[in-house]
Amino acid sequence: MHRAGNLLRPPSASDLVQLRPDEAPRFWVTVDTEEDFDWAAPFARTGYRLDSVPALADCQAYFEAANVAPIYLVDWPIVADDRAVALLGAARAAGRCEIGAQLHPWVTPPHDEEVNERNSYTGNLPPDLQRAKMAALRNAIAGRFGAAPTVYRAGRYGLGPDSAAMLAELGFRCDTSVRSGFDYRPGHGPDYRAMPLNPWWVETGGAPLLELPVTTVFGGLLGRAGGWLYHRTSSNSHAALARLGLAERIALTPEGIPADRACQAIDIAIDARLPVLNFSFHSPSLQPGNTPYVRTDADLADFYRWWDVVLAHLAQRGVAPTTAAEILDMAQRHGPAA
Repeated sequence: MHRAGNLLRPPSASDLVQLRPDEAPRFWVTVDTEEDFDWAAPFARTGYRLDSVPALADCQAYFEAANVAPIYLVDWPIVADDRAVALLGAARAAGRCEIGAQLHPWVTPPHDEEVNERNSYTGNLPPDLQRAKMAALRNAIAGRFGAAPTVYRAGRYGLGPDSAAMLAELGFRCDTSVRSGFDYRPGHGPDYRAMPLNPWWVETGGAPLLELPVTTVFGGLLGRAGGWLYHRTSSNSHAALARLGLAERIALTPEGIPADRACQAIDIAIDARLPVLNFSFHSPSLQPGNTPYVRTDADLADFYRWWDVVLAHLAQRGVAPTTAAEILDMAQRHGPAA
């Protein structure tokens, strides 16, 4: 089987992981677990806060009560925080969550690059520096949590053409950095508009790597063709397209997406027979005032109500939670080979 080794290029149809007729979709909750910083300010190595770390306890308790084991994709400042390690480490040891890696290059050693918007995408850095930062984060997680991570997400979804080979060499088995349907080129980032929503196997020269994109679908009267129109119109036209019911981009996240739209997206993903519905959000949203999505206590209450609605809809549709190990097992049944 041929597998494309560059995560910035769409895979061939034969690389895609498809559900068998007797299989049902599952859902995965991924949390970009990171420091608090001003999203509108220039990137900086220092000056961030970790005030939202205690709020991880409420988040974990919520998902435990829902019988969901989220995966916390932790970055360097989180790994360095004793409170975060104690809280998440205990949950991981009890099998109630998983720990993966998320790389923010501007706060991750070695600090050999200029801090700016272009370099905030790891894939834009020199290959040796990319790998050094990936290795530093992997080793720090292994040392602090007692196990090396096998799941990776690039901060800001910033993959590069060599990312897959580097990740496989460092022992990662799954990447979840591709944000299908999004184009980050205006900020010097990748273009994921043409990427599929199904997982796919990636050739690395060593062990194969599974790519599991973050789920974003297009709703509206135009169906899948809505994505084509959406990407060929200006951002000023997107609200009009949604208002007219023609095309609407819907990400599976509580950040900026109403619950009813998320439920619509779930139905679209199920109809498309996606093997995994990949939800995501940022941990600073667990405390008011850190992100544009949760500014007040009322916003935080709405954040958890969003999950009440969405988890109930998933249960109604027969979509159960899953874990990284289960995802890899499912994907291997569809033939990665060596």
